[in-house]
Amino acid sequence: MALSFLLAGCGKQNERRSAAPVSVAESAVEVRASDDGIVIRTPSAEFTLSRTGALCGVLIKDGTKLTLDDMKRMADAKAAGLLEKLKTNPNDATTLNQLGILYRATHQFKEAEGYFEKSLEIDPKNADVRTDLASCLYYTGDADGALAQLNKALTYDPKHAGALMNIGIIKWKAKNDVPGAVAAWEKLLKLNPDFKQKDAVQRMIADAQQGAKS
Repeated sequence: MALSFLLAGCGKQNERRSAAPVSVAESAVEVRASDDGIVIRTPSAEFTLSRTGALCGVLIKDGTKLTLDDMKRMADAKAAGLLEKLKTNPNDATTLNQLGILYRATHQFKEAEGYFEKSLEIDPKNADVRTDLASCLYYTGDADGALAQLNKALTYDPKHAGALMNIGIIKWKAKNDVPGAVAAWEKLLKLNPDFKQKDAVQRMIADAQQGAKS
């Protein structure tokens, strides 16, 4: 099951998201806390998220440093075909969602928000898309808005692993609410006992609790 980290949907739709650049289904993904925030490392990329969710690290891919402008150009080029599809069916929730995923993957979070919001206008009960929207809100500094979307996603899918994971991260890093973060992660593990990144969640629980003591 692919779960784009931080912080994307986790459900049947996301199982088909093979293009997601950071997937916690990959055994080689490393997630760790740092003084700056959260560091996410994969075989092809490494970046750091600040405590507010802002991207403060540099994405590294194949030894090349990519700027946000570089990634914007990449996204625009790949979006052309999807935008053509929307001309014939502007209410295609799946295509709108794919555009959101594309722009989120290249850190164009405002553009991604717009596409996710349009997709949810058509399919409001889609917990995966709502979790993706929450990730964009968090990245752009709206932690409260992100938590609201994640809690709403849980009303449609109470076991949603992505929503529970992200609630924990936001409460920990943006709200300094360690008990709330731990509660969300423990609920995630209880409701999803076979979660593939169980070890990463347990490490975050330990890190959060240790940080609260120091």
